Amino acid sequence: MTPSRDHLTMAYRSIECFSNDGKLDPAELQKILDIALADGVVDADERRVLVSIIGKLTPTELTPKMQEQIAKVRAAAGI
Repeated sequence: MTPSRDHLTMAYRSIECFSNDGKLDPAELQKILDIALADGVVDADERRVLVSIIGKLTPTELTPKMQEQIAKVRAAAGI
């Protein structure tokens, strides 16, 4: 079985989102999570990328809606 490379797609997608307008919004974070969930399993590499992405969020990005989305990501990914 070939190892998943979804974590690379997720990282690339996050770079696109952050470079687009300098920040990440809840819908963009959901799209990144969707990549991880596509095969039904969030592996260690995908969790690592999600933790890294969340760690890069600035205080201005941490709106109530984004905090709600982060909680959904953490629950879905087991982080």
